[in-house]
Amino acid sequence: MEENEYVVSIEELHARKAVKRVESQAIGPSHDQNKKKAAVDSLKEKLKTLLEQRDNSTTTPQQPKIQRVVPMLRYKENFEKHYEPRAVSIGPIHHGKSRLQIAEKYKPKLVRKFIQDNRTDGEVLCMKVLEDIKELRNCYEEEVTESYDDESLAWIFFLDGCSTLQFIHSFKMGGELKQYFNIKNDQIAFAQQDLFLLENQLPYRLLKLLMNSTGSNCDEYKKSIKLFIGSTSTAPEKLRHKIIPDMDGKPEPAHLLDLLQSALLSQPRETTHDDDDKKEENYRRQSFRNIQELKEAGIQFKPSSSCSLRDIDFNSLCFAGFLKLPPLTVDDSTEPLLLNLIAYEMCPDNSQTDYGVTSYVCFLDELIDSAEDVKHLRSANILQNSLGSDAEVAKLFNDIGTDLVPHPEAYMKVKDRIQKHYENRWMTWMAEAYYKHFSTPWTILAFIAALIALALSSVQTWMAVSSWRSARPCDELCKNFTMHRKP
Repeated sequence: MEENEYVVSIEELHARKAVKRVESQAIGPSHDQNKKKAAVDSLKEKLKTLLEQRDNSTTTPQQPKIQRVVPMLRYKENFEKHYEPRAVSIGPIHHGKSRLQIAEKYKPKLVRKFIQDNRTDGEVLCMKVLEDIKELRNCYEEEVTESYDDESLAWIFFLDGCSTLQFIHSFKMGGELKQYFNIKNDQIAFAQQDLFLLENQLPYRLLKLLMNSTGSNCDEYKKSIKLFIGSTSTAPEKLRHKIIPDMDGKPEPAHLLDLLQSALLSQPRETTHDDDDKKEENYRRQSFRNIQELKEAGIQFKPSSSCSLRDIDFNSLCFAGFLKLPPLTVDDSTEPLLLNLIAYEMCPDNSQTDYGVTSYVCFLDELIDSAEDVKHLRSANILQNSLGSDAEVAKLFNDIGTDLVPHPEAYMKVKDRIQKHYENRWMTWMAEAYYKHFSTPWTILAFIAALIALALSSVQTWMAVSSWRSARPCDELCKNFTMHRKP
């Protein structure tokens, strides 16, 4: 009988299923409605938060924070060589790395010199840095400084800030770094490059605080920074005095790299022309590929009057065109310098940038394809090659220009005027004839000699004809006189 207690008829089983189905139908809809309502309320709350964050960012634009190089650049070959310091760490990002400890022994010497020269109290100065630590910390991305407490971070800022200012000031004094601090020339060169790496920056707010503590010497330190930035720029040495950073402008610079970028881009943009009011959709599609093609079309290259990377212009005269480019020195420091300026423009919070350096590099990358293109720029005194072969320079710009996105309107008017000249076949034919027959002084002399020979031949022929015509009336007169004397 106990086994029969577990026997359930088919009718009873269907009845139980029906009951469960009815119960689920009765309970299910209200439960689903509650879940949907909760999801909608959650989405509304998230949307409200998102809109509030957007409004805050648009009404109060902030200066870009010091941060690491963006991930899309970190995969590039030789990343450490171009973006990480090789001699000295400045700031919290690379602080404490074992391979940079050699330079740490020089920092206390530089700090002592800074304090002695300016007769300041080091303890008081360090406390000023600590009092401003909240604002200084806010100059960095949060993940960069979160592992440091206020005292540790203030000490890094004090030590690196004073030593950096003294290094720059002693750099201006000539041999002081080598004679007074016993710093070797190669260490000086690498340290100079390291001071303009994106991940190796100190807030200008800190440098300004330290300079203001020097009293009457403040202007001397500002002057030293200006000369230091000029000596680090891409301009040829004899033109570096034209690179003048605005240290007291508004907004205040974020750091030394920002100051260098603004100095390189500070001068006028493209020269205005009569056709500058054309809309972007009317611009011609670019078909020229490199400098050699432009040269064959009669375009000549000349250095611009300034060293600003924006000072690029094109003018067309008769069958010749003239493209002006800013003078440029290429050496071992050029690639890391340009790459870090580009990395700074690519920072997510750098919303005020117009990608000036990125656009300039992309424009050069369009013009330079081979060593022959570099040779033309050298011949025109636009490019000074202190790197190596012309092929190395061409490869440098081709490598840097890979995967870069310039500002869509950068040099648009210049490119349009170049394309207009390039498409003019009459100018192209005249240019081809000129470069084919007058490319060397000997061909020009041969042409002049041919013209002189042709002129002399024409004069000789004219004189012969003229003498024949003048002699003919005399012959006829003699003939008539003879005829009249016959009986």
